Amino acid sequence: MTLWRSLRSIPSWIVPLCAGVVVLLLPVLGLDFSTGRQIQLACILALLVSGLNLSHGYAGELALGQAAMYAAGAYTAGLLSKAGHTDILLQFVLAAAVALVVGLVSGIPGLRLGGWSLAMTSFFLVLLVPDILAVFAEWTGGRNGLSGVMPPTLLGADLAGDAYYWVVAGVTLAWFAIMRNLIVSRHGVAFRVLKKSPVLASSMGISVFRMKLLAYAVGAVPAGLAGALFVNLDLYVSPEAFGFVTAVTVLAASILGGSASVYGALLGAAIMQFGPNQASEFQEYALVFTGVFLIAGGVLLKGGLAGLCRRLVSRLDRAAGVTTAARNVSADVPDIAGATLAIDGVSKTFGGNQALKGVSLAARPGKVTALIGPNGSGKTTLLNMVCGFYRTDSGTITIGDTALQGLPPHRVARAGVARTFQTPNIPEGVTVLEAVSSGRYSGHRASVFSAILRLPGFRRVRTDDLVEAERALALVGMSDLRDAEATSLPLGMRRLLEVARALAARPGVLLLDEVASGLDEDEVERLAGLVRRIREAGGTIVLVEHNFRLVLDLADEIVVLAHGSVIATGPPEVIERNPRVLSEYLGIDGESAEGRAKVAELTGGGEITGTGESA
Repeated sequence: MTLWRSLRSIPSWIVPLCAGVVVLLLPVLGLDFSTGRQIQLACILALLVSGLNLSHGYAGELALGQAAMYAAGAYTAGLLSKAGHTDILLQFVLAAAVALVVGLVSGIPGLRLGGWSLAMTSFFLVLLVPDILAVFAEWTGGRNGLSGVMPPTLLGADLAGDAYYWVVAGVTLAWFAIMRNLIVSRHGVAFRVLKKSPVLASSMGISVFRMKLLAYAVGAVPAGLAGALFVNLDLYVSPEAFGFVTAVTVLAASILGGSASVYGALLGAAIMQFGPNQASEFQEYALVFTGVFLIAGGVLLKGGLAGLCRRLVSRLDRAAGVTTAARNVSADVPDIAGATLAIDGVSKTFGGNQALKGVSLAARPGKVTALIGPNGSGKTTLLNMVCGFYRTDSGTITIGDTALQGLPPHRVARAGVARTFQTPNIPEGVTVLEAVSSGRYSGHRASVFSAILRLPGFRRVRTDDLVEAERALALVGMSDLRDAEATSLPLGMRRLLEVARALAARPGVLLLDEVASGLDEDEVERLAGLVRRIREAGGTIVLVEHNFRLVLDLADEIVVLAHGSVIATGPPEVIERNPRVLSEYLGIDGESAEGRAKVAELTGGGEITGTGESA
C-alpha cells in the first residue's frame, strides 16, 4: 500500500503520456506493417469516439452524426489532394472546418430537441451520406468511391511508411492532450452541469445555447481530422466507409470504453479495432459483433472500462488510506456587495390558474427576507420568475438598477442572482471542490483556447476558483470532503454543497429554496450560523422555508403568500402572532384551546395579536 500511495502522488497525465510515447516509438522497435496499420486505424477510430464522448458523454447531447462529419473530412482532404494540395496540414485545417459545418448543421436541432429525438435526427444524416455523395458523383466518384488521391506531404516532405504512422499517432496524441486539458478545466465541469440539467446550467449563468454549440463544434474537429487521416492512409475512399456500421461501431466503442472518459475513447477504439475488426467474418456479421459489444458494455460495465478502472482506483485509495489534506483557509465570509431585489406587482397565470396576483416585496442588503406560505401558494413560482425561467404577465422585477423581467436565465444569473433548488442538482463525475468552483463559471471567465493551451489567464482564474471554492467549503464545514464524489453525499450535505456553490459566485442576491429540508439538527445550526454571517457581510438573502422556527430565528422581514397573494408582511414578532398567517400557513385555529397551546409552543408563550391585515 505504501507503493500505491507513491504511485498516486504521480500526476495522472503521466501514464497516458508514457503510453503515447511508447506507441510513437513502436516503428523503431520493429513494428510490422500489419500491426502498424491496425494501430493507425485504431487511432482514427479513437478520434471519432472522442468527439462522441465530448458531445454525449460530457455535455449530454446525443448527436450521432460523427460518421457524416468523418465523411466530410475525408472527401474534403481527398478532393484537395486530387487538386494538387497534398500538404496534410492544409488538409487538416480545411477538413476540420468542413466537418465543423456539418457538425453544426446536424447539431442545430439539438438547440430545441434533446435525447433520442436529437439522436434520430442526427443519425438520419448518416443514412443520407451515400445518397449525397451519389448526387455529386462528378466530384466524389459516387458509389465507386474517390480514387486518384495523391500521397500526402508535410511542408514539402513526402510522408511514406513510418513517417505517416508518426503523423497519425502524433495527431492522435495531440488531440487527446487538447481534449484532456478541456475536460479537466472549468469548461469540462460546465459540460457536466449542462448534462445534468439545462435549468441548473442557466441558473449558474451558463448559456445553454452557446454550450451546446461548443459541444457540437469541438466534437466535430476530431472527426474531420480522422477523415483526413483515413483518406491518406489508402489514397482511396468509398461511401461504404461512412455508413450505418461505422456509426454503430463508434457508439459501441464509446459505451465499451466509457462515454464520460477522455481515455475511454482509446480503450474502446482499441478493443473494437483489434477485436471484431480483426475477424475475417466481420464484414458479413458486423452488426452482430457490434451489437454484442454494445450490450456487454451497456449492461455489464457501468461507465465502461474507464468507469471500472475508476472504481478500482477508488477501492485501492480507500485501502491505502490515500487522502488529500484540506488547505488551511479562512472560514470568514468576505464582504458581499448585496443588491436590492425589488418585486413590484408581479402576476402570473398558467392557463386558467392564477399562480401569482400582484405580488410585491423588497429584499435589501444585510437583511434576510423570508418568503413563507402553504404548498401551492406560489413561492417557488416567484423564485422561478426572478431567475427568468418564467415570464411575468405584469409587474417588474429589478436587482439594483437592472430590470430582470424578460432576461434569459443565464443573463439573470450574470446580473448577480444565485439560487439553490428544492431538489439538489449536483452534476455527476465531479468532486465536491469542482462542484463548488463551478458556481464561478459565468462571473470569472477564461476562454476555451486559454484552457486548452494552459495560458496564464486561465491559470490565474483557476487559482482564484480553487481559493474561493475552498473558502466556501470551509464556511459550510465541508473542507474534509473536497475530493469526494459530489453525488455520493447524503441529502443534507448536498444541500449545503449547493449553498457553497451559490456563495462561490459572490452573488448580489442569494435565493435559498427549502434549503433546511433534510438537514439534521447540527446541520440546521450550521446553516443558520452561515446565513447570519452572510447577512452580516452585507449579503441580500431571500429565504423560502417551511421550518417556521428557523424562519422566526433568521428573518428580518417575513412575507407570507397564500393563494398567490401576499397576505401579510412584517417582522417575525408580528408575523408569528398573526391569526391569518397561523390559519393559512400552519393550519392553527388560534381561538381553540389546542390552537393556543400550539401557538404558545411556536412563539415561546406569546399571545396572538393583530388582525392579519399587515399586507
